[in-house]
Amino acid sequence: MRHFKATLAYDGTDFHGWQIQPNRSTVQGVLKDALAEIEGVPVDVQGAGRTDAGVHALGQVASFALANPIPTDNLLRAMNRLLPEAVRVVSLEQASREFHARHSASGKFYEYRVWRDAICPPFVARYVYHHPYPLDEAAMCKAAERFVGRHDFRSLAAAGGDEVASPVRTIFSSALSRDGERLIYHVRGDGFLYHMVRNIVGTLLDVGRCRLKADDVSAILDNKRRSAAGATAPAKGLCLVRVEYPESTENRLEP
Repeated sequence: MRHFKATLAYDGTDFHGWQIQPNRSTVQGVLKDALAEIEGVPVDVQGAGRTDAGVHALGQVASFALANPIPTDNLLRAMNRLLPEAVRVVSLEQASREFHARHSASGKFYEYRVWRDAICPPFVARYVYHHPYPLDEAAMCKAAERFVGRHDFRSLAAAGGDEVASPVRTIFSSALSRDGERLIYHVRGDGFLYHMVRNIVGTLLDVGRCRLKADDVSAILDNKRRSAAGATAPAKGLCLVRVEYPESTENRLEP
């Protein structure tokens, strides 16, 4: 058996998230279907993160193993031929048998995009949250910085996600920037709880609307109750940009 690391990009609009679900189209589901056709038997596929319905990815990572001796380059082409156009394998490489897309990850980087102009062009509407109303963006920038560090993020986690041993996570960077009409929130951390990024964005938007202050972030984290933070921002503005791995864990192999 050869073990693989696949990096995927997808438009999540028409999918019910990453994780396979009965009678629903999911990214993991279509990937498993494509690999099963190539392998001739069901293939176990693990993802680095279970993105929600409507969330996009530029750098989702999946791991799987195949007995089929097809060369790696041919396998990549075959997968993209069988996958729907909304999902592309952008890179494929052999990995050690110990590599696991989720458990081997050391960090993830997300972006959340808010479109600020009065009119949102149709060719970006699927990938941004359109919010043309007044926001104190300077206050939002200050609030974003308050999430950096190691914290208990129970106030920013929604019910219904996987049960985890601890709600403590480390955020390495958290910042807002402007790119034309896009207000972009960038966040990088060692892991994220269910809806955590979207709840952080909802909280930042409440700061921008002057419902909260930047200095309230510490109290929200200390509160440890979901009701203390802002509403969950819409899924379509969120994108998983990349997943990070220590080289010693990844152990890439030559095809």
